[in-house]
Amino acid sequence: MSITLALVAHDRMKPALAEWAARHAAQLAPHRVVATATTGGVLRERNPHLAIRTVKSGPLGGDQQIGGMIAEGEIQALIFFPDPLAPQAHDVDVKALLRIALVYDVPCAFSPATADLLVAGGLLKG
Repeated sequence: MSITLALVAHDRMKPALAEWAARHAAQLAPHRVVATATTGGVLRERNPHLAIRTVKSGPLGGDQQIGGMIAEGEIQALIFFPDPLAPQAHDVDVKALLRIALVYDVPCAFSPATADLLVAGGLLKG
């Protein structure tokens, strides 16, 4: 069964997310991937074979768009690599995204290690 997975990362974490996606490209391929605009660009550059739908960048409303998709049942999992050491101008939007993911009990990962555990637990099995 195919799922829709949201991939989001703060600027310094985008390369780590792109590498994570490259390691799991075979498992991601049968699923739908949604990413914020800038993250999606980095993901496409590193993983040109993956089909990635983009929404607006995070500061321009992309986090909120993904939150809305979670609320509508369109996204079944969130992989979000935040930068815990850098302040974010759109921190309120990030908190709202995390809140909505919790409200709708969507599986989430916030680091490569936890994202690997979601994959190992069968999240991306077809």
